[in-house]
Amino acid sequence: MIPISTARLRIIGRTTPTISDEVGRITLQISSSYDLNQAQEEIEEFLREYRRIVPGADDDFTVRNYAEFIRTRTATQETMGLLLAATAAIALIVGGIGIMNIMLVSVTERTREIGIRLAVGAQQRDILRQFLVEAVTLCVVGSLFGVAFGIATTMFIADIGQWPVLIKPLTIIIAIGAAAIVGVFFGYYPARKASLMNPIDALRYE
Repeated sequence: MIPISTARLRIIGRTTPTISDEVGRITLQISSSYDLNQAQEEIEEFLREYRRIVPGADDDFTVRNYAEFIRTRTATQETMGLLLAATAAIALIVGGIGIMNIMLVSVTERTREIGIRLAVGAQQRDILRQFLVEAVTLCVVGSLFGVAFGIATTMFIADIGQWPVLIKPLTIIIAIGAAAIVGVFFGYYPARKASLMNPIDALRYE
């Protein structure tokens, strides 16, 4: 509780009000057992009556329900989360396609190597495992560089803007795990293609 003159001078910022007892804002706390919408309607009805606003005229005041603000903010955050998730999914797909192309080129360039391995007794599952491991390694190493870059950029921006930052280890683990899954998914086709090669045709490849 403070004097209204002190509130104007130190908090609100108005030093020369047009009316000596002018109040710019009233904050009300509603009991948790009371319906907020009903309370808002009763407050609006009371203010219209108190301020002698004729029926049909516009209100010269605004009643804000902060519960609505919270719901709106939550909905906005959910929408932004979905947009970020969609962006991340597109980035993963594009990166996965890049990994698949790299592995296809690698399979083509190492056709003779694959043929030699098959000729000396390697099984199809060995070739499949080899290229899957390579694809997963590429994705995981790339994700580690991405995580390091993301953390460094976040800390740099936070230091400039003086913003609090929270980096959760679980998020990093999920990112690396997602990269590994992308490696398995998009690396399977090149690995499968390599494992199904005919050793004789592979050895003849120039």
